Amino acid sequence: MTDTTLDRPLSPLQRLMASEFARFLLVGGFSAGVNVVARYLLNRAMPFEAAVLVAYLFGMITAYLLSRHFVFQASGRKAHEEFVRFCLVNAVSAAQVWLVSEGLARLAFPSLGLTWHAEDIAHVIGVLSPVVTSYFGHRHFSFRK
Repeated sequence: MTDTTLDRPLSPLQRLMASEFARFLLVGGFSAGVNVVARYLLNRAMPFEAAVLVAYLFGMITAYLLSRHFVFQASGRKAHEEFVRFCLVNAVSAAQVWLVSEGLARLAFPSLGLTWHAEDIAHVIGVLSPVVTSYFGHRHFSFRK
């Protein structure tokens, strides 16, 4: 593997980061799918706003379990300590998901005349919005050694 901008081999750290980020994206994509499906099902029993937040919990638990096993190296902390840190990073991400989802579904899409699956589209975009910030939050806080 080479760095195409400088045509030199990637350092071991660069290879690890690339591989780790790729695994993070796969785990995040799967967890986002869990989130969206859960929101769709929960939306049958509760309002959209509440369903977005509850579904986020399903996605977050899925992401933690998969990240701990497949993405990040062991931090040396107990699982409950890691999970608390993971939840703190995700609290920021949850706010971002909710704001983006609500902003699109309630403000942007109606002003554009978008009505076809507006809440679904808004929620998918919202779930995708914190990818980079949450990766660095988890790498440098949740799973930091």
